[in-house]
Amino acid sequence: MERLIPFSITDLAKVTNHRSGEVKFGEKMITFPKGENCIDFLKNCEAKYVILGIPEDVGIRANFGRPGAASAWKSAISSIANIQHNRFCKGSQIIVLGTIDISEEMELAKDLDFHKTADRKLLSDLVHKIDKEVVHFVSCIIKCGKIPIIIGGGHNNAYGNIKGTALGLGKPINAVNFDAHSDFRILEGRHSGNGFSYAYEEGFLKKYFIFGLHENYTSKNVLDNLKKIEDRVCFNTYDEIKVRQQKNFQQELNTALDFVKNDAFGIEIDLDALPNIATSAMTMSGFSVEELRQFVYFFGKNKNAAYLHICEGAPELGEEKNNHLIGKLIGYLVTDFIKSRKELL
Repeated sequence: MERLIPFSITDLAKVTNHRSGEVKFGEKMITFPKGENCIDFLKNCEAKYVILGIPEDVGIRANFGRPGAASAWKSAISSIANIQHNRFCKGSQIIVLGTIDISEEMELAKDLDFHKTADRKLLSDLVHKIDKEVVHFVSCIIKCGKIPIIIGGGHNNAYGNIKGTALGLGKPINAVNFDAHSDFRILEGRHSGNGFSYAYEEGFLKKYFIFGLHENYTSKNVLDNLKKIEDRVCFNTYDEIKVRQQKNFQQELNTALDFVKNDAFGIEIDLDALPNIATSAMTMSGFSVEELRQFVYFFGKNKNAAYLHICEGAPELGEEKNNHLIGKLIGYLVTDFIKSRKELL
C-alpha cells in the first residue's frame, strides 16, 4: 500500500470536537500506527470495518461531469469523527485507514479538456491508473478479513471495488447499485459511466442490479444492451416506483436482494440519486434520504454484503454554508450499514 496517506491519531483529534460528558467516534476509532506493517495491522486488529477515502474526480471529468467529488472525504471524515459513541453504534468498530494518494492524477487532469479527443484519452489513462490502486487497496482489505467502507471519488471506482473484492475472495461477485444512472455504458475508455460494464466484461461482476434508474437519462442503447443480458443484469426505475407507483419500494428491495444475495455482493451508492444534493449530476427529483438509509440498512444486514461504497458527493459544488451536510449524510449511511450488521458479528 505504497500510495496510502494514513489518517493518524493526530489527524483524527484535529477533526473531533471534544466535549465534556460526551464520547465521540473520533476518540474511539482506530488509526494505523506509524511504523507498523499495514497488512499485519489489519489482520490483527479486532475492528471489522475499514474506512478508506478516494479523494478524486478524474473519472467524473473523463465522463464530462462537473468536478468536485474529491472534496467528499474531508467533509465525511469530519462528520463521522463527531458521531456519538454509544450503545447504538461504537466508533471502536472502525479502522480509519486513510486515503489513496491520487494527487498526481488530479494534478495531471486539472487542465485537460473533455471536448478534445486527445485529452479524453489522457483522462481515461489516468482513470486506469487509479483503478489499479483501488483494486490493490480493496483486495488487501478483503484478504485481511475486513469490510471496506469506501468514501468519495466518482463512480468509476466501482470497477476497482468489484475487481478488488473479487480478487480478494477469489471469485466473481455481485453488486447492487442505488443510482439514477446505470453506469453500464460502452467500453470507450475508462470513466465514471462504465465502471460496471468494464467489471462485467472482464468477468469480475457476476450479477448486477440497478435500483432506481431515471428513465429520462438512460439511453436506448443502454436499455437495449441490458435487455440482452437480463438474466445477469436487472433493474427497476425510479419512475415506476415513485411516479407511476407500479412497483412498491419495499417489494423492490426484496426483488433486488433475491437477485444478488446468493454470492458476495457490493453495495454501491451514488448520491446523485437524491434530489438537491451537490453532485456532478445534481437532480431535482429522486428518492428521499430516509429511503436511501433504509436501502443501506436493508442490504447491509445480509451476510453476503462485502463492502459499502458512497460516491459522487461534491460538497464544494453546494452552498458553502451547507458543505458539511454531505459529510453528515455520509456519516448516517456509514452508521446505518454498521448497525445493520450487529447480529452478524
